[in-house]
Amino acid sequence: MPENPLYKEKTKQMKIISYNVNGIRSAVNKGLLDWLKKADADIVCLQEIKAMPEQLNKEVHDQLHDFTYWYPAQKKGYSGVALFSKKKPDHVEYGCGIKKYDDEGRIIRADFGSVSVMSVYFPSGTSGDERQDFKYEFLDDFQKYIDNLKKKRPKLIICGDYNICHKAIDIHNPVSNANSTGFLPEEREWMEKFFKSGFIDTFRYFNQEPHNYTWWTFRFNARARNLGWRIDYQAVSSSLEKQLKRALILAEAKHSDHCPTVLEIDF
Repeated sequence: MPENPLYKEKTKQMKIISYNVNGIRSAVNKGLLDWLKKADADIVCLQEIKAMPEQLNKEVHDQLHDFTYWYPAQKKGYSGVALFSKKKPDHVEYGCGIKKYDDEGRIIRADFGSVSVMSVYFPSGTSGDERQDFKYEFLDDFQKYIDNLKKKRPKLIICGDYNICHKAIDIHNPVSNANSTGFLPEEREWMEKFFKSGFIDTFRYFNQEPHNYTWWTFRFNARARNLGWRIDYQAVSSSLEKQLKRALILAEAKHSDHCPTVLEIDF
């Protein structure tokens, strides 16, 4: 296996990792904490933590970053986001002010000077029409929320599981998945409008190669065959373009059905 560039000598840039861990307790049992220590990120954004912080033992908390912020769902074992940082943020904002999303612990934001970093877990529509409609509502409301937030916090880094493949290059079989939630025309159109509203898909900014994915179903030996979807992103405000240094997908990290994304940026 080629050398993992993440473990090379640390650069001077801020390193941000975003990772849907599909249950932090399960991921910890698969070696997540050792991996995070080696990764040595300045900021870690987690999605789908599926736990309250008090459900993790002290040994786990002791191995996390100096500053840890949790926003679990009210429903136990479901959804939830977290953000860890070496540096104390100036401010942490929990939720977006819309109860039906905040009850599910979908958005947390930390402000560092003029830059804000968000960990966001977008809804999935895989469980049926009702949740797909909920997803569409979230997309519309999230865009409005971000448009308003940009007025006072214009430098945004929005990390997370968007649960949408933007383009055909982002999914292993775009033809057979044309009617699958996560690759529906309406969802892809939303992604297109979102990026055009003033954001950069940081991975695609540096890498235009196919077969780069961040999620694989547990079925059909999909991960070993690299039959995946790229649904995890670190989107940054266009005003931060000149500060972008590197963006990576770390498919070899296997603590979840997702893998981490990495962004290096000069704050």
